[in-house]
Amino acid sequence: MPVQARQFIRKMRGGAQSHLIEADDGHYYIVKFLNNPQGRRILINELLGTEIFRYLHLAAPPYQIVEITREFLDHNPDVYMQLGSRRREVEPGWHFGSRCPGHPGTMGLYDILPDVLIAKVCNRTDFLGAMVADKWLSNSDGRQAVYFRGSPRQWTFQPGHHPSKKDYIALLIDHGYVLDGPNWTFGDAAVSGRYHRPFLYEDVTGLASFQPWLDQVRHLPLQVLDDAYKRIPPQWFDRDQDLFEGLLDQLAARRSRVDDLLRATRDSSARPFPNWRDPVSFSVTRA
Repeated sequence: MPVQARQFIRKMRGGAQSHLIEADDGHYYIVKFLNNPQGRRILINELLGTEIFRYLHLAAPPYQIVEITREFLDHNPDVYMQLGSRRREVEPGWHFGSRCPGHPGTMGLYDILPDVLIAKVCNRTDFLGAMVADKWLSNSDGRQAVYFRGSPRQWTFQPGHHPSKKDYIALLIDHGYVLDGPNWTFGDAAVSGRYHRPFLYEDVTGLASFQPWLDQVRHLPLQVLDDAYKRIPPQWFDRDQDLFEGLLDQLAARRSRVDDLLRATRDSSARPFPNWRDPVSFSVTRA
């Protein structure tokens, strides 16, 4: 069952014009609305991407379907979207909410950390797993992440941490542009899906650096895709249900192609993996 919006906190940056909202379960969610400027398909992409990332044991925030009622909107007139000079009202109904890792008023949540602190992030290898997932899912955006200090046992799948110890954690967010965003295609640009800090990829020496995620994608049970599909509210599809089912079939067929997609990224003019030891082809893919 969805949670219900209880309190509007603030508007967030970004093209989807999401809002930070407290729900009646006591958690805070970054909510993307069904009628957001990027389109309703973004919500479906977010749900699918989150399900896949969490199946791959990558640190992605849990999500909830958040119900926005007419009563909530009437009591919160600042909940709306702006399109140029026009105001777009939020439609009552079910929307996508990505859970914040803590209370937004007391927890430090950072978009950027200096390299010296990113080097201390306990799950920084998750960025390699994220690239595997983003290539498979054809994420046409750069990889997005936020950072905070918390218990690795609660938020990551990294072994060897005492549950009371607090470390810097990278939380992998924003999957709206998997499936090439609202286009629902497989563009497969070589430079897409990368995080903007190159040093995180300096330890990549070959395809083995992307394990165990490569094998997890290759052998991912089709039931995972089917379960994600069943969790999508039917009203999000409009008339696109058959199209989405076809995309899931293509995703199933693409599981064996991720190696080639990573090699294409290796060979791109951006050269993101400077220490890859496998032979590099002479035909360079344009960035």
